[in-house]
Amino acid sequence: MSTDTVIATPRIVVDHVSKWFNKRTTRSMKDALINGVRRKPVRSRQFQALNDVSFTIAEGESVAVMGLNGSGKSTTLKLVSGVLEPDEGRVLTRGRVAGLIEVGAGFHPDLTGRENVFLNAAILGMSEKETKERFDEIVAFSEIGDFIEQEVKHYSSGMFMRLAFSVAIHVELDVLLVDEVLAVGDAPFRAKCNAKLKELSARGVTMMVVSHSKGQVKELCSRGIVIKKGNVVFDGPIDDALKVLEG
Repeated sequence: MSTDTVIATPRIVVDHVSKWFNKRTTRSMKDALINGVRRKPVRSRQFQALNDVSFTIAEGESVAVMGLNGSGKSTTLKLVSGVLEPDEGRVLTRGRVAGLIEVGAGFHPDLTGRENVFLNAAILGMSEKETKERFDEIVAFSEIGDFIEQEVKHYSSGMFMRLAFSVAIHVELDVLLVDEVLAVGDAPFRAKCNAKLKELSARGVTMMVVSHSKGQVKELCSRGIVIKKGNVVFDGPIDDALKVLEG
């Protein structure tokens, strides 16, 4: 008698990815100005942010990507979101991806909150009809009230986050990428966001979360990937990942 093995369908595939950035050696604006006057070229050297990183995240999984500052975790998230491209290897995603990568990313400062809702929703793949149908829900969740009619250049970072998060979670999405954005805002709103993320996870949305909050990743994620100096040093159960991170 044979037993069929169920293989989870991948939503995210990071396949032998490496990424470099140019790092300027000029130490200050003064040095740069002097070099410019002397027509001396600004020297730069390459910094490897990621080194041969590979992992797969299956449909419905919630995975935390963790590491110290400068480890390469946010670079990984930006590669998955399509904001950056790998220098080596490939990144594949399946389905509609929404990314909360940076507070206010994709917002035009001279447009109102209302106009930016439609702009961001369109970027995330929503039709104008879908956005109109969900507009009131988006604004209500964001809790920014009448500021929705103000230009977003007058928004605080917390208001940016509330509106950006609210737009992203009201999209019919398959994959949600979150990078420390929930560190902004007051405690009640953070709790509200975490509750919404749990709801999305329960609905089968795949999540990739970058966070320094141990409590948050334990609540949301069953698996953790630890990156150190651009290398994956652990990929496994979240409790074990947190021990590796602390060690």
